[in-house]
This record gives sequence, structure tokens and C-alpha cells, in this order.
Amino acid sequence: MKHRIVVLGAGYAGAFAAGNLARRLSPADTEITVVNAVPDFVERMRLHQLAIGQDLVFSKLSDVFAGTGVRLRLARVTGVDPGRRTVAVTGEDGDGELTYDTLLYALGSSVAHHGVPGVAEYAFDVTGRSSALRLRERLAGLGAGGAVLVVGEGLTGIETATEFAESRPDLSVALAARGELGAWLSPKARRHLRRTFDRLGITVHEHTGIEAVEPTRAIAAGGTSIPADVTVWSAGFAVDPLAAAAGLEVAETGQILVDRTMRSVSHPDVYAAGDCAYAIGDNGRPLPMSCASAGSTTMQATAAIIARLTGGEVPTVGLKYYGNHISLGRRDAIFQMVDDDVRSKSWYLGGRTAARLKAGVLKGAGWSVAHPTFGMPKRRRRLATAPDRAGVKAAA
Repeated sequence: MKHRIVVLGAGYAGAFAAGNLARRLSPADTEITVVNAVPDFVERMRLHQLAIGQDLVFSKLSDVFAGTGVRLRLARVTGVDPGRRTVAVTGEDGDGELTYDTLLYALGSSVAHHGVPGVAEYAFDVTGRSSALRLRERLAGLGAGGAVLVVGEGLTGIETATEFAESRPDLSVALAARGELGAWLSPKARRHLRRTFDRLGITVHEHTGIEAVEPTRAIAAGGTSIPADVTVWSAGFAVDPLAAAAGLEVAETGQILVDRTMRSVSHPDVYAAGDCAYAIGDNGRPLPMSCASAGSTTMQATAAIIARLTGGEVPTVGLKYYGNHISLGRRDAIFQMVDDDVRSKSWYLGGRTAARLKAGVLKGAGWSVAHPTFGMPKRRRRLATAPDRAGVKAAA
């Protein structure tokens, strides 16, 4: 019996992991299945562009994995049973169950409502394709002078506000920040950011926490009302409670607690990568939910799985956060490097050069997922033990 590897999620982490495993493990004794709710690879870092009306083409997962040996199951994950090593799914083919020997959990994250009244009912977000398309439809019907409020001063909020203001100068775009805009940037980068907001005509409400969202306005602390025909919520991310419900040991955030190799601390046949993994970086701090973290945690998880299944020594992949790349529309951006304590360095790159660099990052990330087994070797590694015992050995 082949060793069954099931990968949950086909975002940046899951799709890359499945391809990497297929590229390096022999299909003679391994079987890799990817479970994803939608048929396309969704480039999450570009969803704010989709929302404002830009035409984007996402790769079909059936094309991505064609000829790789990776099996694709289009379905939504409804449950995980680590004791039985099964995953419950539901999709167009109805309900089903998959059995695994090794599970790689890479279901990512969604928008965090933080319990704020009205967010679920009235706010929009850009954390998923369906929600971005819903926002796209609403913005398309919004006439000149329409008010758009972006809540959240993180990377997603900044990129969304600037993209909207540049693409739709007829709209009145504002951003609500709990603290100071760009406070985590270096002084020079912060000034660049403020100049960009001024150039694009974006109103900034600093030190403004939103306590409620209504159909045509947001209510800030103290009862201040901010007009908003559309409120875009980008005040953080949250993971699905599925892992906690399954009995996996999780952090307060709901992320799966993993060791240095991305292996669950409570269930050794389960690995996690991307936003759903509570991984400690080389600096001793939890890695932030980001595409960069998805890359490093995925490389570590797949390296560990391959090494343990083939009898090799588990390599250590660097888990370091190097900095932030922030799009400010299509023609401007900021690259801000950070030190080992995640404090911004004095040096930064901005303007058109940074924008071209960010475009290259997006293109490279999309290309690597669209070609998951690029450079696949003619000879791939066999398992160190008989396939029907590999799961037991890997969990030891």
C-alpha cells in the first residue's frame, strides 16, 4: 500500500508543497492528494486588484497539477480526525472521507472580525476570491463621489486603499488606523507613505478604532461617525477553528502549534505550513501571517516530510522575516527591510523601482505555483521502509 500524503489547501503554501513533494518523492510508493474548495489557484496578494475591477487570470488547479501525479480533490474540508487519520470533505460529488498517513495542513486564514458588530453583515474584505468579487460588484455600482472606508493600517489595508484611490480617483477613499499610519516603518519610508496618501487624496483617520459597522457608515470609539458607502475590513486575519475542533494542540490564535520542523507538537503525522502554523522564527518570535512566512514554513515542512519518509537527516530551513514589500498602486511601492528584532532598518526602497520589484515578486510567486514540479528529476527518492509501514516509521 502506498504512503498517502494529503495536503489541505492549494494556496501559496499548499500548492507549492504538493508540487515539491511530487517532484522529490517516487510515485511508486507515495500517493499525494490535494484538497481545495475552489478550482483555481487564487493569488491572494492580488485580490485587492481584482476587487477594484482589474482583469486577472488565475491558473486552473487541474492544469497546475496535470502530469505531476498529484491528485486533486475539489471539496471543502469539514473535519479532521487525527485518531483515525481521516479528513471529512464535502463538494459537488457529495460528502466523502480521505485517509492519510501524513497530513499537511495548509488551509490559510480569513478575515478577522474581532467581534465588531456589523462587520459580518455589512463590511467587505479581500481575503478570498468570492469576497473580492462581491466587493468588485459593489464598487462597480458605486458612482462618483462614493465613500470607501478601509479599516486597518497593515499591509492589506495600505495596499487596498492606495490601489482603490489610484484606480478610481472618482471615489472618496479613507483609511482608519488604530495607531499612526506606517508607525512600524522607518522614518524615511513613513514619509514616503504619507506623501503617497496625500498624492492619491486618501483621508487618514489615525488613532481611530472602529467599534461598529453600519450600511452607510462606521462608528469609531467615542461615537464618531465616518461616512462609508462601502467599508472594507482589513483589520487582521483569523484561522478556521477546524484544527482546534480536531483536537490538535493550537495556540490562542487557533494556529497549530508546531516544532522547528513544522510538525504538530501533539500529532506527529500532521504538519502545518502558512498562516495556520504557529511557527517560531529564528529570532524567537512567532512568524507573521504572510506570503513570505508561507514560503519558509512550506519549505521546512516538505523538507522534513521527505527526510523522515526516506530515512534522511531533517535539514533546517531558515525561518527569518526579512521585511515588507508594499504595493502603493501600480506605479509605486515600498520595500522595507527589518532586523532580527523585526525593527525597520533605516534603509528602504521606494517609487517605481520598488513597484517593479514588487511586480516581480508577484509574478515569481504565481509562476512557481503554476509550475509546481519544474525541474522534476528523472529519478525520485524512494521511501526508506515498505510503504505500508512508512506512516508508522514517520510518526516514530
